[in-house]
Amino acid sequence: MGCELCPRRCGADREIQPGFCGLKKELRIARIAPHLWEEPPVSGRRGTGAVFFSGCSLRCVYCQNGEISHGCAGRTFTPRELADALKRLTDLGMHSISLITGTPFVPQILEALALYRPPLPLVWNSSGYETVETLRMLEGTVDVYLPDLKHYSARMGRLCAGAPDYFTVASAAIREMCRQTGSPVLGEDGILQRGTLVRHLILPGLTGESMKLLTWIRDTLPEGTPVSLMRQYVPCNGVSVPGLNRRITEQEYRRVLAHMQALGLPGFVQEAEAADRDFIPVFNRDESFI
Repeated sequence: MGCELCPRRCGADREIQPGFCGLKKELRIARIAPHLWEEPPVSGRRGTGAVFFSGCSLRCVYCQNGEISHGCAGRTFTPRELADALKRLTDLGMHSISLITGTPFVPQILEALALYRPPLPLVWNSSGYETVETLRMLEGTVDVYLPDLKHYSARMGRLCAGAPDYFTVASAAIREMCRQTGSPVLGEDGILQRGTLVRHLILPGLTGESMKLLTWIRDTLPEGTPVSLMRQYVPCNGVSVPGLNRRITEQEYRRVLAHMQALGLPGFVQEAEAADRDFIPVFNRDESFI
């Protein structure tokens, strides 16, 4: 049976050829290391143990991780090797374990977790472009969902991510994530033990879309669902879409932030300094793997 793990449902036999994601069946990973720059309830003071998987089911023209999402840079791992790496991350004293863009490898990840399940909150960090069916494979395993909610209109989904159905798919996926996790639960150390935290990256010239997405969150998701409003956009990956070749302005940021506050949405905001390439992790180097 062909692959239908992501919304592309490309049907590829990934034993012999890559799917839409650019990947064959074997696990491919670009970084396994502590990561200090996630939201406070995920990385805390000591960081989250981050596993960056190669490939992606989206084609975001501005992706800051294009080396791995578009280029599929990385190294092959067996489920046993991934399980051993999760144990090493745990032993380093991480607050949580983050599995980042792992959708093409859900069966292999579940196999690794059957060999070793870290005694830490397990975070599923994704683009939000997920099928409900695949998310249900993760039910009872993932403690915290950390999805992006990127685009509202079909036009911007097509132009920016190659996915005109982005909002339709992601909105259903995020509702499923909230169903699985319920209301957010924080530990005594302030680390999220269970729940869904929705990220939104403000894009230049698209504050209207941002405001529509935030309104949808307020009107649709369970009360108290936290939002991470991100201002870290930096033009990357040779972005050619008109208007996306600049950072957002302070006025754009303040407009969206004021709307979030008017809606009464709880969550987190970034400092202006976050819009810097220095915060992009190093991938597929010796120092990228613990």
